[in-house]
Amino acid sequence: MRLGWYSSLTSVERRTFWACFAGFGLDSMDATIFSLVIPALIATLGLTHPQVGYLATAALLGTAIGGWGAGILADKIGRVRILQFTILWVAVSTIAAAFADSFPVLFGIRFLQGLGYGGEAAVGGVLISEVIRPAVRGRVAAAVQSGYALGYAISVALLPVIASMFPEQVGWRVFFALGVVPAGLVFFIRRLVPESGVYADAKAARSNGETATPFWEIFARAHLRRTLAAVIMATGIFGGAYVMITWLPTYLRTALHLSVGSSAGYLACNILGSLVGPLLYGWLSDRLGRRPAFMTFLVLQACNVAIYLLAPIGASVTVVLSFFLGAFQGALASGMLPTFAELFPTNIRASGQGFCLGGGRGFGSVVPATVGLLAANLPLGTAMGACALCAYGVAFCAAVFLPETSGTDLHEASRNPAAHSDGRAPSHDAHFGREGA
Repeated sequence: MRLGWYSSLTSVERRTFWACFAGFGLDSMDATIFSLVIPALIATLGLTHPQVGYLATAALLGTAIGGWGAGILADKIGRVRILQFTILWVAVSTIAAAFADSFPVLFGIRFLQGLGYGGEAAVGGVLISEVIRPAVRGRVAAAVQSGYALGYAISVALLPVIASMFPEQVGWRVFFALGVVPAGLVFFIRRLVPESGVYADAKAARSNGETATPFWEIFARAHLRRTLAAVIMATGIFGGAYVMITWLPTYLRTALHLSVGSSAGYLACNILGSLVGPLLYGWLSDRLGRRPAFMTFLVLQACNVAIYLLAPIGASVTVVLSFFLGAFQGALASGMLPTFAELFPTNIRASGQGFCLGGGRGFGSVVPATVGLLAANLPLGTAMGACALCAYGVAFCAAVFLPETSGTDLHEASRNPAAHSDGRAPSHDAHFGREGA
């Protein structure tokens, strides 16, 4: 039985896909634990809403530094080796959160966790993009993002179980301690996932005397426009996303007065949408192009958020919109993986993707913190809606200036880096009959 694009993948492509998918899923489980235990942290550690916002910002600042730092190392040392390291880093830092006893300690741990998650996302995105051929790269790389939904689903499923087994002051610590799980994935990657052939070819060329490209080349004139467009778009997408990820569980519990069980049901719809959205984006982007797909989903998400948070809707409508909230955001997040990898030549690809993804998270980190500050004087839903809509507006404006890269042959880009300086994709799959924009 054929399963669409999955049936066409080689064994190496499939192993790489599952390694990156699982990495995103397990890191998602660790990252989303925090948003689910916010009410418990407020109750047991006495955290305020602004402090919760600062904790979210600490993690996002960590992802900014971790994403770029891991990208630079991945261009020098290798994609697979750095991917293994970042997964272990996330596991250890999440376990450490179980022993936090104050806001300053938790702030530091959240920053360390962000370093690992930002690095894993950047390097995993480059690895899957380099391994998968152009004809299906948009669908396969975007599908990796669906692992985020799976990790979130695991966290949400565990929440009522842990809440029923442990008192609140202990339960959140147990929840964080489960962060050890991702460590096992490293052994799978070490045994079964080879290094990217595109990177191996570039490394061999450097060994034969080709001049190494410094990471700051992403700011050179040939690449500056695409670097700025990508990082600004990522800032808007991540800023809007982390408003919802950080504050939605609290909004459901405190503003809508839902129980743990009821809010888990709403989150389940959101997670199901996050699973479907990347698949929709991948299909659309491989046919229409990366840029039109981004602009379409940004408009859809902005409209959905406005209705969800600012309109007087009933419970049934909220359930339906929760699904689309996750679907559209999952689509936007998934699209950045193949697109940013296609923007840069091999020797600076991980550095470029790491900076754009990490910078987007870092600059976008002020958005959830702003929600916490505004929520001191405004209803939480109003503060969330205003911040998210502004963020998506910024992303849409940046997407207009993003060069079209659908169908870029990364092997060809490795051999001909100059092709990246003219705003055109060097080659495209004949099946889609596209020319570089």
